[in-house]
Amino acid sequence: MECLGCRIANGIEPNVKVVYENEFITCVLDIAPFNEGHILILPKKHYLDLEEIDSETSYAIMDGSKRLSAVLKTLFKPDGIRICQDGGKFNDLTHYHMHIIPRYEGDGFVWSEPLHSHGAEKFLSHTQAKILDVLKGL
Repeated sequence: MECLGCRIANGIEPNVKVVYENEFITCVLDIAPFNEGHILILPKKHYLDLEEIDSETSYAIMDGSKRLSAVLKTLFKPDGIRICQDGGKFNDLTHYHMHIIPRYEGDGFVWSEPLHSHGAEKFLSHTQAKILDVLKGL
């Protein structure tokens, strides 16, 4: 298996710290955590982006995120939990994965504004109409 994400999710990669697993997903501690308890959820089947994932695996990912968020809140008493994933060329693992990150006030992990203003806030109604039009065709 060439894909690192597939090797991690399917128990082939050594020294992985698995915290939860079922027939669809494997959840592991991130090797470069933002905070203690930072977890990655990886499907066992290879997917690059969210829209490729079948319904059973999607459910398993969300159910796993709910379970593990509750565990992290119990263990580490964070101020909040960030759940996120990056797709396309921003998916550095080239295998779909979701992050569950305990967050603390002042931890320095921020959501920042775009480097360049794009003015998208001026086109909200137009954007809404475009999205609704595409959804009608699905």
